[in-house]
Parts: sequence; structure tokens; C-alpha cells
Amino acid sequence: MAFGEQMNIKLLWFFLLLIPTFVKADVLVLVHGWASTPETWGVSGVQSVLAKKGWKDAGILPYPSRIASNHTNINNGNGKIYYRIHLPSHAPIAIQSTVLLNAVKTIKGKHSGDRIFLAAHSAGGLAARLMLLNPDAPKISKLITIATPNLGTSRAVQGLDYAESKPFFCPGPGIDFLKTAAGGDKYRYVKYSRPAIVDMLPAQYGGFIHWLNSQPHPAIQYYSIVKIADGYPGDEMVSAVSQNLANVKMITSKVVTIDTRSGHALNPQDGYILESILTGKYD
Repeated sequence: MAFGEQMNIKLLWFFLLLIPTFVKADVLVLVHGWASTPETWGVSGVQSVLAKKGWKDAGILPYPSRIASNHTNINNGNGKIYYRIHLPSHAPIAIQSTVLLNAVKTIKGKHSGDRIFLAAHSAGGLAARLMLLNPDAPKISKLITIATPNLGTSRAVQGLDYAESKPFFCPGPGIDFLKTAAGGDKYRYVKYSRPAIVDMLPAQYGGFIHWLNSQPHPAIQYYSIVKIADGYPGDEMVSAVSQNLANVKMITSKVVTIDTRSGHALNPQDGYILESILTGKYD
């Protein structure tokens, strides 16, 4: 074999060895909803499904101590990894969105050349949408909302009535004691998270969702996982019409809608749908 041919073969092998370093990772950011935590993705079975499909857990943000201890091995530039975000789900959506923005910026700093996908459950989808409107938001390839009240939900009205009603026979602060005794932690949380509930009220002029739906959204890929439970016009928390991003007129990009027979809570089927979306099945 001629010397020149040997050199060409060596150069070819050299460049072949370099190829994996140029392969980018897919990074999935999981955002929980109201009255929830990052652990819901595990308890629901979604994380187990993602693990079966080759996705690796990189930890929870915005807490550095909760980034996976094997993050350096996970971040090898040629895999599929996901982060979970811990939002203050009792807070106004604007505050949740700011926490999410800072977390996604951190993630983008670790994965500067990688594609980033957002998947958000319930009210987390509103925080994700608001984040996308921020001019400082990193580029996101896809937004996937799961049972998100994009047009609001009547359950928010019921929640406010539950937290604020003052029956005629027990006016004043005494009713708070009775509700706490009757409802316990659930009532306390509803009362404590009043700002978030207000932001989920049905869209009407002057409200948060009306404002959000009036803003131009970035031209990215949007997906709505719409949950439909038996006996409901959607699931038990949000109507199918409200869950569907296609009904937000300021989103001019094509919205892909995936219907699933399910209640509002996350479940393993959501994991399979997420994987199908991320691998391009619905493109």
C-alpha cells in the first residue's frame, strides 16, 4: 500500500473517531403543575417509561445539590437526557415563569449546542408559555403541554369560592378555622396558592390568561396532549377545548393535538406519548 493511501486511511479513521463529539444530545425539560412537585414525574410512571426509551435523569433544578451525581457521565453529547424543574406552584404564574427561565438558562449553559424540549403538565404549561415570551429565553425546539388550562378552567372559580366564601352563619375569620378543620392541608394549600388559582381563571378581559393569549408566540413546534375522561368534556379539571393550544389564536405555528383517554393526573401513557413526539412520530 502506498504511503499516500496509508495516510488517507489514517486521516479517515481520525475523523471517524471525532464524529461522536459532534453528535448533539436531546435535552427534555419536565415542568410540573399546580399543587405538585418534580417527584410527580416519577410517581406517575413517566420517568420509568422515559428510562426504558433511553432517557437519563440529569436531576432537579433550580437546586444545584439535586443535579444527578452522574451528570458528567450523562452529559456526553450523544444521548437523551431530561431535567425536572421545581416550581413554586402556589405562586403567581409570572413568578413560576421566572424560576423556569433561570433554570432553562442554566440548562442551556450546560448544553449550548443541544436541542431543548419543554414538556409541561397542567399549570406548568402556562409558566412555560410565559417564559417563551421573554426576550431572554433560550431557544426551545418544541413545547409540549399536557392538560394545560390554556383558556383557563372553571375549577379555579370553584377553588376561589372554596377558599374565600363566608357563609352567613359564620362570618369573619372563624370560617377559616372551620375550613381548616374540615379540609386540613388541602384547604390550607388552596388558600395559600390563591395567586396561582387567580391566574388560571377562565380567560376574560383584564385577566392573566386573556393577556397571555393576546401575545405573539414564537414560531416553534407546539403539541397539546389533551386528556379526556369518561363523563367530562375533557378531564375532571380542564375542558378539552381549553387544553388544546390550537385554540390560542396568537399561536400561528401548526399545533399538533394528541387526544388520550385519561384523567388529569400524569400517568405512564403520557411518557409513551412524550417519547413519540420527541422522536418525530407526530411531525
